[in-house]
Parts: sequence; structure tokens; C-alpha cells
Amino acid sequence: MKIDILAFAAHPDDAELGCSGTLLAHIAAGKKAGIVDLTAGELGTRGTPETRKAEGEASSAIMGLAVRDNLGFADGFFQNDREHQLRIIQKLRQYQPDIVLLNAIYDRHPDHGRGSELVSESCFKAGLRMIRTLDEAGNEQQPWRPKAVYHYIQDRMITPDLIVDVTPFWEKKMETIRAFKTQFYNPDDTSANTYISSPEFLEFVESRAKEFGHVIGVTYGEGFTKERHIGVRNLFDLI
Repeated sequence: MKIDILAFAAHPDDAELGCSGTLLAHIAAGKKAGIVDLTAGELGTRGTPETRKAEGEASSAIMGLAVRDNLGFADGFFQNDREHQLRIIQKLRQYQPDIVLLNAIYDRHPDHGRGSELVSESCFKAGLRMIRTLDEAGNEQQPWRPKAVYHYIQDRMITPDLIVDVTPFWEKKMETIRAFKTQFYNPDDTSANTYISSPEFLEFVESRAKEFGHVIGVTYGEGFTKERHIGVRNLFDLI
């Protein structure tokens, strides 16, 4: 299946927090979008891999994703090495995305920066013909390199290189986040409190989006950093 835009996330809910508004906007415009989670988030204080899988499926349905996969890497312990890169390369060649969205280049959780580096390097190597990979049926895959790679911004403040207006999709973005009922604020959940399960955390998410939106003259925005310069043929495309 050919995907237009594919987001990778170290943990289920990373993409919801960082770029679900952007995914929703492109899906509304007729593009096919998907998410590949690297881990099941099994080291999380709240919830289980099973509950997070169900929550991810609920969030995916809200977004209307064409696909959502989980590579089952070890939460907290996956590495940027040949073994993990080849798994990423297989997914890139399977879905052939034109645009890839990745975790923040660095962040509060070390998995985010490490996942970002892992997928970024894999995006380049996926285009090398001499790296051979097979699909699930055992057929050799063709090389594929995304046309653009952007990193969404997570907990730590990073100055964005571009900001996407997600104002029309803000409420639905929040629905995708709240689909992870075990992870974020839920007054009916008596599990141990965590940094992200406080009501203040969701207020922070909204405040960050308002700050990014303010910069471009809209209500809500999602920020991204680029890996290479962005070029246009028409300056009006930037308006």
C-alpha cells in the first residue's frame, strides 16, 4: 500500500501529541497517512501494552489512518543499529511514503531522540540499492527514499523551521490524545500519577500549540524542524 505521509513514533501516543493535527489535515485533503510505532510503551508507569494497543486503534479510527503498525522494539533499550535499521527500511519500502514525520531531534525522554536518529538514518539507507530487504511474502523490496523528512516537536522547546496550521482539526486532535485513557488525565483513573497524566500536561499541550499558532497568525499550530532546506517555485506557496 502506497502511503503519502508516514509518521514514526518511539511510543504509542507520541504521534498523537506531536503531529496528529497535521495528519488529520492531510487526510482531510485526500492524502493517505499512517503511523509506525517503534515500541509498545511497555515501560510506561500506567497502562499495559495491551491497553495501549487498543487505545492506539481507537485513536487511529478517529484520525482515519490507512495503516498503523508496531515494530515491537524494546521500550527504553532499542538502539540505532543495523538490526533495527533494517526493520525500519522494510517499512519505508513497503509503504513508500513521500513525507516522513519523526520524533523530536532531542527530548525529555531519551527514546525520542534515539528513535529520531534511528529512523532518520534509515530513511537515507532505504534508498540504497545494495541494502537488500524482503517483504512479508519473501519478495525482494525495491529501494525507496522519502522526498522530505520532518521532526515534530515534543516536550522540550525547539524552535520550529515550519509550522502547520491545525486550527480546524484541534478538537479532533485532542480526541486522538484522550483516546489514550490510561496515559493522560482521566478523573476516573486512580492509577499512579505521572508527569503526563496530570491535567496541567494537556494544558501545556494546548499552550504550546497556541504559541506556535500565534507565530503564524492562527489559533493552533504544530511545529516541525527540517533536515534540509525547503525550496519553492512560487513565494505565494508560503502564504
